[in-house]
Amino acid sequence: MDFLTHIDIPKSSVQMSHQHKILLLGSCFADNIGVLLRRDKFDVMVNPFGTLYNPASIAVHLWRCISQPSPSEAELLQLGDDWRSWMHHSSFSAPTQEELCQQIQKAQDAAAQRLREADWLIVTFGSSYIYRIKETGMLVANCHKQPDALFTRSRLSAYDIADQWVPLLEMLHSINPKLQVIFTVSPIRHRRDGFHQNQLSKAELILAIDQLTASHPKGLYFPSYEILLDELRDYRFYADDMVHPSPLAVDYIYERFADTYINKEEQQLSKQCRDIHAALAHRPIHPDDPSHQQFIETTIRKIQHLQSLHPFLNWDAELAICRTQFKK
Repeated sequence: MDFLTHIDIPKSSVQMSHQHKILLLGSCFADNIGVLLRRDKFDVMVNPFGTLYNPASIAVHLWRCISQPSPSEAELLQLGDDWRSWMHHSSFSAPTQEELCQQIQKAQDAAAQRLREADWLIVTFGSSYIYRIKETGMLVANCHKQPDALFTRSRLSAYDIADQWVPLLEMLHSINPKLQVIFTVSPIRHRRDGFHQNQLSKAELILAIDQLTASHPKGLYFPSYEILLDELRDYRFYADDMVHPSPLAVDYIYERFADTYINKEEQQLSKQCRDIHAALAHRPIHPDDPSHQQFIETTIRKIQHLQSLHPFLNWDAELAICRTQFKK
């Protein structure tokens, strides 16, 4: 007897390679998947503008990658001694406007370059609710914990989202014809919205993505939201807040993602990379012990062997760790 409801996900006809360039944008679930892809030595850029939750903010940043405008001082605000941006994560912070604009420009330039070279764009929508500054009507991607009274809040409809994204996808395809786009909806529920309002929000996102994948030949959908809510119903698959997925759940969803978009040969290479990553995560009690020195030497040889077979993989960080521990 089967005690699980399995989400049927057909194997994708297009598959990822370790030689492909990947850009991930969106909610913190994009960060979760990006970390695992990076661990497995895929060439990824993850949320260069910080976490973005709603489709409108993500679309704005993609359009900016295409048109390359200069950072707008109208989007900057001063909080204490630091300057922040209404359109960026709080990690974008500097003591002066000029320095913050330089941070923003650097991130935009890097993301624009990646977008033109990328084989895959993975977009995770988190919420269809958007916030605008009451005084100006300007869309914000991050409220920076400012009072609710400063903002108007509204929910994008599936039509609103599709109206923004259909021309955007056409433009992305025109500048990078090889680009495959995977959409997914974050399984993280926004408790602050209320559970009913959260369901309505997620429904708009799913309906919008259905329109986008139907209209765009290289648009795909991965059901991460459905996997967590329908396959992984037990509370052991949730973090302590009972809203975010646990590491076990994230690992499982990533496995389903890999089974869908990564072929067996590439998955085997991922496993070899993952084994080295796990080995180096071990912190020895006695680093000078001969057995640990032998372990480090063996690990270096494994890395060098994989480098010779797959020269496109970057092992600089791992080799640096080995060098700090290897005494010979």
